[in-house]
Amino acid sequence: MNQKMYSWKMTELKSNFQLIESELPEINESEVIVEVAGCGVCHTDLSFWYFGVPTKQPLPLTLGHEISGTIVKGPASLLGNKVIIPAVLPCGECVLCKNGRSNICQKQLMPGNDFDGGFASHIKVPYRYLCPVDEKVLEKYELSQLAVIADAVSTPYQVIEKSGLGAGDFAIVIGVGGVGIYAALIAKIRGAKVLALDIDDAKLAIATENGIDAVLNIRDLGIKEIKGKIKEITKSLGVPPYMWKIFEMSGTKAGQELGFALIGIASTLSVVGFTLDKLELRLSNLMAFDATLIGTWGCKPELYPSVLALVSEGKLPIEKFIETFKMSEINEVFHNTLTHKYSKRSIMIPDFGS
Repeated sequence: MNQKMYSWKMTELKSNFQLIESELPEINESEVIVEVAGCGVCHTDLSFWYFGVPTKQPLPLTLGHEISGTIVKGPASLLGNKVIIPAVLPCGECVLCKNGRSNICQKQLMPGNDFDGGFASHIKVPYRYLCPVDEKVLEKYELSQLAVIADAVSTPYQVIEKSGLGAGDFAIVIGVGGVGIYAALIAKIRGAKVLALDIDDAKLAIATENGIDAVLNIRDLGIKEIKGKIKEITKSLGVPPYMWKIFEMSGTKAGQELGFALIGIASTLSVVGFTLDKLELRLSNLMAFDATLIGTWGCKPELYPSVLALVSEGKLPIEKFIETFKMSEINEVFHNTLTHKYSKRSIMIPDFGS
């Protein structure tokens, strides 16, 4: 095994990542070294790199929390195992973990935030919650492609679970780029009628091509107009005007304001997208409509096998929504992602020494 490790480090805000060579780190009895197959680029990475959201570990730091790879150092029984590394690694022992809320464990560790992440040749990580990848799914996908499951797919899966979405429900997904398209697809798999809202016709076209029931470009529409058009859509789809499941995926102030404005009788609004912007809201709407507001953080590792099963069984195609790049192109990819030049999720594949 190559004893050298290569990583692209963030050294300061808005600056290019720097390639660093080092020795493979030592591990303890609860850790392994994973050789990285692929690492996805997430909006959270942009928040750390460009928008000033502080990381838990001081810079320099290797970002990246959407990771797949192969265990190359650790217990003999684990060597060679193909795995997906959950974006949130809980302690497994606290009151939150023992009550089914391990995704928000206050001792959790997040790659690329609490410790060096996946924009590297290798990563040191606790192995307790790694999600094993079986050969069946590897007959359909490269291991590098499965990195997207670690966040972009698992996060919407968890929030749809929490929302109680079921067959015949009406789901509204606000923002169908990146994480949002997977939310729409998972809602469709659950048997819901799904409406995709976005300001980008290209993203809405992708949603339509993949079986989403209805789409609406809201770029130049006011909230009152949007509500009117949605009511027309509900009639055409034959869904009730009540009990809507609304998923805010855009991470924008406008998207969150719209999501709250769409709350009606017995609605559920789930907030997935993140923004530092503050909103002025009338919380009494929740009382008046007997509505529910849900926040969600990542995905608890216990759900990852169910997410992987959807992919393995062919119910949730991921290849249409990802594109791969050499990790040596990381600076170009981050700048292009910042300026919205990609319509698909970017996955960086290590090419150190090639």
